[in-house]
Amino acid sequence: MSEFGFQEMQDIQKELQEKYKERWGGLSPEKGRDSLLWMMIEAGEVADIIKKQGDAKITGDEQVRNHFIEELCDVLMYLNDVMLCYSISPEELAQIYREKHERNMKRW
Repeated sequence: MSEFGFQEMQDIQKELQEKYKERWGGLSPEKGRDSLLWMMIEAGEVADIIKKQGDAKITGDEQVRNHFIEELCDVLMYLNDVMLCYSISPEELAQIYREKHERNMKRW
């Protein structure tokens, strides 16, 4: 299986955004704010599955696991929308992510 990364995710999101541009209003910083709020709601749905189903079902019940992963995908989709709205490339994200990792490795 090939690696699935932010570039492919953003390509998929661009395709989706283009398809529904008239309905959703396109990409802009204002839409980025909305996408961030929707992402937080989706993260809450992920947390709700953990709370209501528990770790054992997420790791052991295929239906619960698939629902959990689907909700995580929603979080990632909105994250990619936020990145697109603020013109954050996968390369820029990777650079800052690595820099943040280096700082975190030296924290304690």
